Amino acid sequence: MNLRVVEKEDLIQNAELVNNPGYFGEYNPLVQISKADLEKQHEKLGPEEKRFLIEKKDGNRIGGITHFPAGENLEIGYVLNPSERGKGYGTEAVKIMTDYLFLSKDIVRVQAHADVRNVASQKVLEKAGFRKEGIIRKFKFIRGNRETCFSTAFLGKNGKNQKY
Repeated sequence: MNLRVVEKEDLIQNAELVNNPGYFGEYNPLVQISKADLEKQHEKLGPEEKRFLIEKKDGNRIGGITHFPAGENLEIGYVLNPSERGKGYGTEAVKIMTDYLFLSKDIVRVQAHADVRNVASQKVLEKAGFRKEGIIRKFKFIRGNRETCFSTAFLGKNGKNQKY
């Protein structure tokens, strides 16, 4: 498996994926975005915000993972194609991204959120070494409801983190 930075040429296929209601699953907001708006978003990404494609070794795209600022640290978010879930790719992508962030950034923590109903995502984060820190009530507006999420984090060397 490989993580590759999203390039402008990837945006057309990305627009097709993100506009498919099944792609993000039931625990994420519905997304409908034009290719032009996706290009604008891509161009406005700050220096601490990057989007990556998750690819199998044969180059087949199976999802995406991103990191973005969260105070003085970074937060990650990820999604896999429904047909590729439950195969270990999510855990592997989160581990690779977490390692990359600690090797390339001066941070002490990487955080992520998982809907309390999304047991699979919670397991991905736990297997990647993230620990639950608390509950954020009514955190996200998802399909007509305000939903509650777990807050999780992986602490780096300076934060005396556990290893995977």
